[in-house]
Amino acid sequence: MVRITAAGIGGFILVFIEAYIVLFIKNYQTIEFGGVGPFISVWAMNFFLLFSILTHIKLWYDKQEVAREKATSRTMD
Repeated sequence: MVRITAAGIGGFILVFIEAYIVLFIKNYQTIEFGGVGPFISVWAMNFFLLFSILTHIKLWYDKQEVAREKATSRTMD
């Protein structure tokens, strides 16, 4: 649930960061997303990108935690 929330909020923020980068590089004054549909599409791509990154981080952390527990149990034996 935390990953979904973080990816949703982060994806929304990334849309504006990406738009700002385009504005800066191309020296535009405004940017037109073309309506709600394209905006939602960009947000959805960012959402799934962040969700997959957060999932991989979670799996890596869980794997590290199991390895630490195994190392701790070996030293106690």
